[in-house]
Amino acid sequence: MVAAALSGPDQRRTRSTGATLLAVLIWLAPIVFVAVPIASFFFFSFWSKVDNQFVPDLTFDNYVRWWSDPIYLRVFFITVQIAVGVAILDLLVGYPAAYLVTRARGSLRGVLLALLVAPLFMSYIIKLYALRSLLGGNGYLKRMGDAIGLDLPISALLFSQEAVFFTMVLVYLPFVVLPIYASLINVPKSLVHASADLGGRPGQTFWRVIFPLSLPGTAIGGMFVFVLALGDFVTPQMMGGTRGFTYGKLVWSQFGLAYEWTFGAAMAASILFVSLAVVALATWITRRAGVSL
Repeated sequence: MVAAALSGPDQRRTRSTGATLLAVLIWLAPIVFVAVPIASFFFFSFWSKVDNQFVPDLTFDNYVRWWSDPIYLRVFFITVQIAVGVAILDLLVGYPAAYLVTRARGSLRGVLLALLVAPLFMSYIIKLYALRSLLGGNGYLKRMGDAIGLDLPISALLFSQEAVFFTMVLVYLPFVVLPIYASLINVPKSLVHASADLGGRPGQTFWRVIFPLSLPGTAIGGMFVFVLALGDFVTPQMMGGTRGFTYGKLVWSQFGLAYEWTFGAAMAASILFVSLAVVALATWITRRAGVSL
């Protein structure tokens, strides 16, 4: 009755208002649920702790404490190196994998893509336990080696920094493959054909046409993996033990064990600054290459 009573312009105005409200809600959601908590967490890092009570003072003591302690700095830079290594190795493995998927034909492409992203549908903890059963001193790899008479040197691989690195590379690989695949699959075929018509060899077409156009997805995948590896504390806890200590685990200990929330917030803010710097660097690189994120 009401909808029928509205005239044509009134109906269009109502739909336009509803679309505007929906757009506002979509934009407000990340601000309210992401930006505001991160900002409040950042301001919390300037508070102080007095008699186990958090006092809203404007102090830089937490940052001075973090910067002046060589142990925290050493763990931080080691973790950055691990995150960079994981991102680079995942890119080196994930880009060819995504490229091969885009080159597949018919249903084979869907099957290959499903195999690459299948780990995303599994619980993160289950994947870590599966890798523990694979890398342990009495794991499947060791048993297979013993069965065929090979003494594989993997008995000490678990609960080490190497185990943390290897696990992160495997677990985060799908996060690289998906954005790269999305970029490669959207490269216009007409540009590839035009390059071939102009005499471009397959290698030239790839480096001058396909790769530059896939840089946004490559940069997004690398950034995603770097940020995940930089703040990961579950993998070091389960795969590294006492010898696989990373910065994420150190931050977690400030909240879960030491009850140093203000200092932990300052440590977490350091991760935020590095992550933002990496995002800015990747954006600059892609723009210099002639494309934008």
